[in-house]
Amino acid sequence: MSHRSIHLFRKGLRLHDHPALLAALQSSQLLYPLYILDQQFLSSVMRMGALRWHFLLQSLQDLQESLCQLGSCLLVVQGEYEAVLRELVQQWNISQVTLDAEVEPFYKEMEARIRCLGEELGFEVLSLVGHSLYDTKRVLELNGGSPPLTYKRFLHILSLLGDPELPVRTLTAEDFQRCQAPAPGLAERYRVPLPVDLKMPPESLSPWRGGETAGLQRLEQHLADQGWVTAFTKPKTIPNSLLPSTTGLSPYFSLGCLSVRTFFHRLAKIYAQAQTGFPWIDAIMTQLRQEGWIHHLARHAAACFLTRGDLWISWEEGMKVFEELLLDADYSTNAGNWLWLSGSAFCQRQRRSLCPVRFGRRTDPHGHYIRKYLPILKNFASKHIYEPWTASEEEQKQAGCIIGQDYPFPMVNHKEVSEHNLQLMKQVREEQHRTAQLTRDETEDPMEVKARCDHSEEDLPRGKVAKVAE
Repeated sequence: MSHRSIHLFRKGLRLHDHPALLAALQSSQLLYPLYILDQQFLSSVMRMGALRWHFLLQSLQDLQESLCQLGSCLLVVQGEYEAVLRELVQQWNISQVTLDAEVEPFYKEMEARIRCLGEELGFEVLSLVGHSLYDTKRVLELNGGSPPLTYKRFLHILSLLGDPELPVRTLTAEDFQRCQAPAPGLAERYRVPLPVDLKMPPESLSPWRGGETAGLQRLEQHLADQGWVTAFTKPKTIPNSLLPSTTGLSPYFSLGCLSVRTFFHRLAKIYAQAQTGFPWIDAIMTQLRQEGWIHHLARHAAACFLTRGDLWISWEEGMKVFEELLLDADYSTNAGNWLWLSGSAFCQRQRRSLCPVRFGRRTDPHGHYIRKYLPILKNFASKHIYEPWTASEEEQKQAGCIIGQDYPFPMVNHKEVSEHNLQLMKQVREEQHRTAQLTRDETEDPMEVKARCDHSEEDLPRGKVAKVAE
């Protein structure tokens, strides 16, 4: 059935991974993208201050520009929510309203009122989950109808649910061409207001600029630094840094400028699918995941890369992965090897790291191992197979693999990080030595003194005899 539809933006101010908007485009002959700007609701119920208002208006303007590029527009209508929707449904002869499902009490109440209005005026309401990783109704169902009240229980429920659903595809101009767009005059009439129109301060000093475009740029910036992704732990971030040492993506998730499902699955791809950008390391991890066994020197290379060599991640994390994947996993051997190769114990004075390029090339200069386990790189010349990013653009095209698109750039600069990590290792050793010196007990052990007293004076050096005699 072809509807005359309103897609009601509330959060979800984006075009990527937007299931409700995609469904609206697929089921409509005419679509009005609408945002109802209810100042009373946003200021009183949502308690939005001036900075959040600026972020919202920037996000709406960005969405408007993106929709215009695809042949549509965003209509921003000011007024009380239900009254505006009632008027426009009747004026535009609407048969369907689509919107994102939300979990906040006031948004859930708003959706309930929209459904009541639909029954009164005769339009259908389609609500789909797009703002959260999981459908909260499913979480409640699996927990017997009540919310899990401990983190452990919550994680158990998530384990039953499995990974979040994959993001839906990003919308294109073709999607909007299938639907009739709003009349051109409406876009000018219902434009995105300026801060001054809402009696807000004209400028914002916040470094965060609202909108899907800025959010995606920030996302790509952090995912490009894949070493940051794998090494990130919240306790190591800096609360008083001038720039955010965490991702800084939370404002975009909060307003739905960024999809959390997109972020989740992008991270999962980096963690789980041998995407370090170093073919030798990625081939090792691919063989491990596919076959459950790798040569002991390959284990050395992977362990060094993860820990003291490049990523500076705890040996315990690597031990867990090997314990899970190795067919010959032995607790003591596995733990001992990781302690040794990370320089944490047994052989602590590691003065060099294994290069993720040169180490493999020495014994397999033509890269047969890489070509087997990373077939995406099989057409590169031998001189580039360990460093495909050094190939020219034309050579990459001929090989059928564009670096940064079909295979990632290296997640770190090995030379820089390995030198930095060696200095960190040196600092750790120096600190350990200083601590040992400070805590060393210079006084005589009473048991040692007693033992010496039990010997004859001839057995003791002259200085000690005098001391014992005292």
